[in-house]
Amino acid sequence: MGRVLIANRGEIAVRIIRTCRKLGYETVAVYSEADADSLHCRMADYRACIGAAELRSSYLNPDAILAVAAAYDVWAIHPGFGMLSENPEFRRACDKEGIVYIGPGADTIELLGNKIHARTLLSQNVIPVIPGSDGPVRDIGRALELVDSIGCPVLLKAACGGGGCGMRVVRDPSDFAAACRVLGKEVKQAFGDADLFVEKYLENVRHIEVQIIADHFGHVVPLATRDCSLQIRSKKVIEEGPAFAVSEELRRELEQNAVGIVRLLGYTNAGTVEFLVDGDGNYYFIEMNTRLQVEHPVSEAITGVDIVEAQIRVAENERILLEPGDIMSQGHAIECRINAQDPANHFFPSTGVIKGLTIPSGIGVRVDSGVAAGSRVLSFYDGMLMKIITSALTRDMCVRLMNLALSELSIEGVQTNLDFCRYIVNHEDFISGNYSTQWVERVAHPGYLEGGL
Repeated sequence: MGRVLIANRGEIAVRIIRTCRKLGYETVAVYSEADADSLHCRMADYRACIGAAELRSSYLNPDAILAVAAAYDVWAIHPGFGMLSENPEFRRACDKEGIVYIGPGADTIELLGNKIHARTLLSQNVIPVIPGSDGPVRDIGRALELVDSIGCPVLLKAACGGGGCGMRVVRDPSDFAAACRVLGKEVKQAFGDADLFVEKYLENVRHIEVQIIADHFGHVVPLATRDCSLQIRSKKVIEEGPAFAVSEELRRELEQNAVGIVRLLGYTNAGTVEFLVDGDGNYYFIEMNTRLQVEHPVSEAITGVDIVEAQIRVAENERILLEPGDIMSQGHAIECRINAQDPANHFFPSTGVIKGLTIPSGIGVRVDSGVAAGSRVLSFYDGMLMKIITSALTRDMCVRLMNLALSELSIEGVQTNLDFCRYIVNHEDFISGNYSTQWVERVAHPGYLEGGL
């Protein structure tokens, strides 16, 4: 049936390889010199080194990846998440070489990659967006007039940021100009674009997202909702689905809005529409991610849909054989991201060799891992080692399963956030669903440090 190149590393590369095998595709792994003995390389049918350990020399080097694709005569490239997954020029380069890109079109990636453009387009089509600027911050004086009109705190955001980066809360107008200068330099270096915009900073809100899959024949299917409110510095830690403590009626409304957005854009393949929801049930579009999400296993667990398989079938120009009403989420699922970091030291990244590893298992427990005993955890890359996903008919049982799975997991050789995840899962606020996007930093993180857990 052909070969698929996975333009990524770690657990997501391993996860994509598994579905490709299921569908009968051979796989080609690319790797940096530092990843020569990595798990995704060992699992793939073919492997090719694409450069030195630094990201720019390897996983963010499109020319090297496309050279491997040509050498191995691959049919398609799956970008995973992060890396080049939201780079429209990489998509265009794949098109030029006649290689199928498993994801949306370049123009769509480009439009949605710029949050200002996406925000403007959707607000014009009566999709609620957070009050804020209608363009980039270029004139500090005019921007301060906007800040005065919507009131502090406000959130400065990078137009082309992502992954929880490129954001800064400003609580006093006197700090605004300095924040613009500092963040502008940071995002220029990180994303190649210094444009910033302003939104009202909403507190005590939930981060709810809708997973969708859309084919080339007009079929758009929402795969339920996820609650991703448990975050540290805007980076997700624990996700669950369907969204808990949100009414069924509101979940359906968010799904319908997500489908409407996808149809408006003519979007195809998998994607995620993200909203903020306040305590009164008001919701606001914040962005759409044009790729596979880290937390996609939550949606798979409650819908039974293999999202990577769906991505590949859409790329094969197949029709989705489902209608929106066919997807009835069953039970509940929770995901914990296990990262190599030290929570007691401001979540500073941890590196080293994994000397011992015990993986939990059993009915209702799934582990997506990119490491094994002997794997090296390096400073060049994101420190997520694995994801633990539990699913059960009820949320209460799902929480119990997660607590059991985390107690069985053992990782020796590097510091991890394992104990911190255990702490959250056992916290009364998590058990009751009484949390928001600020909860970890306001409640769990200070309590964790002060309690010396």
